[in-house]
Amino acid sequence: MPIRVMIVDDHAVVRSGLATFLMVHDDLELVADVGSGREALRVCQEREVDVVLMDLVMPEMDGASTTQAIKEAFPHIQVIALTSFREEDLVQGVLKAGAISYLLKNVSADKLAEAIRAAYLGRGTLAPEATEVLIHAATNPGRPDYDLTPREKDVLALMSQGLSNPQIAEKLVVSQSTVKFHVSSVLSKLGVNSRTEAVALAIQQKLVSG
Repeated sequence: MPIRVMIVDDHAVVRSGLATFLMVHDDLELVADVGSGREALRVCQEREVDVVLMDLVMPEMDGASTTQAIKEAFPHIQVIALTSFREEDLVQGVLKAGAISYLLKNVSADKLAEAIRAAYLGRGTLAPEATEVLIHAATNPGRPDYDLTPREKDVLALMSQGLSNPQIAEKLVVSQSTVKFHVSSVLSKLGVNSRTEAVALAIQQKLVSG
């Protein structure tokens, strides 16, 4: 029996290219090529799928979320992340979601075929770039961002420049009460009692440039 493969990518040209590649391998069979995570889940429910080639950056439902949903509902299906991106959060996110492999789209046809066969047997394949990312993450733990929202980070940056609440309000074109709310939230999330402590911690943790 050939290995049954599904392609998940929101770009039709990419799906077409991958489909053409699969057709030249007798031991690989294209079950479906779909453009969204929701379609992928539907196909998994309706068809027999062994290996999924998963794009990561897609609208509505990204690759990591789709991978997690597939692995929860269909643990036997293996997912290979196939993407143009090598950012640390994407690599870690999709592997944590259950992907067995992480490859970049510039991978050769032979390497991709080998990775599909390996995934089917339960063996993972990592692009060298993904391996470097994982090693870097293990040896250089990321700094906490304290769950600050983008607007709170803006406010904190302006606080570090010594701006007062009225000045921050003018700079961000919001009311002073809104700024006061954001400042209070920043202090709470950072676990400090004053603006001075907040700025010092932010510079220490490189949340802002200092």
